[in-house]
Amino acid sequence: MSKEKFGKEGWTPQRLGNLSDKTYLITGANTGTGFEAAKILLTKGAEVVMLNRNEQKSNKAIADIKEQLGANTKVSFIKMDLAELSSVRHAAEEVNKTVSRIDALICNAAIAQVAKQTFTTDGFERNLGINHYGHFLLANLLFDKVEQTGGRIVVVASEGYKMGLKTIQFEDMNFDKNYHPNNTYCHSKLAQMMFAYELQNRIKAANKSVKVYVCHPGASKTSLIRKDSPLMTRVMWSIMCLFPIVQSAEQGAYPEVMCATEAELKQQAYYGPTGRMYFSGPVGECKLEPFVLDQAIMRKLWTVSENKTGQKFQL
Repeated sequence: MSKEKFGKEGWTPQRLGNLSDKTYLITGANTGTGFEAAKILLTKGAEVVMLNRNEQKSNKAIADIKEQLGANTKVSFIKMDLAELSSVRHAAEEVNKTVSRIDALICNAAIAQVAKQTFTTDGFERNLGINHYGHFLLANLLFDKVEQTGGRIVVVASEGYKMGLKTIQFEDMNFDKNYHPNNTYCHSKLAQMMFAYELQNRIKAANKSVKVYVCHPGASKTSLIRKDSPLMTRVMWSIMCLFPIVQSAEQGAYPEVMCATEAELKQQAYYGPTGRMYFSGPVGECKLEPFVLDQAIMRKLWTVSENKTGQKFQL
């Protein structure tokens, strides 16, 4: 698709028009690709509402953006911690009360490569709890608002989806028996993708007007690999960042901005950098491994997710 639709350069923000009547919600937008996505959208006149856990970092991010783009830049922040379902509920309530429209909800926030098994407030394995359950509940609670504008839900996935178990470990979702920093992270990203494609199926069956897109940022210079990652992972990542195969956080934001704005994208698809190993390169459509679309697993995960979050997804 990148060669046919967007030319050999792939998708870039040069394709964006005026977005002054649009509003975008981005989770984890005070740093990394979320921050860069916010800036790109704001430069085109959009309004951006950040959904972030850290108030201090969010205020600094907003101050930095207004310094760069002007004091009247339409950027704000609602406190939300994806590791606490009660926090997600509270934030969704505030969004539904105070945000007039949602043109795209961008599920960008993530944690990765946590060295030791840890849990969310609600007792979920932390990768799965934050990356999947938190976003599942958020998309559920904001779905009606997104549908009012015929808007979009964008799930920022990861190439990690094909590097782990390649299925959902229903018998031990918390990885009590086989916790592994990489496999457990990959499990959470696969869950996010399966949720997105199952949501597409259910939207179509219910004849609703929301579009759902899945993308990945490639290998981007962000703070995703952090101090709670294994030492060897941090060392290898810092070495990789010395080479051009790792792109900037701004380039890593292109796929999610594209999925939030570009007309006539295919839904049952997977977008991101299309270069070697999908680390970097022109942004377009990437190969999607067929195990992601296993209907029985997708449906079972949906039911489990509704049960764990305590919220039926009404479509």
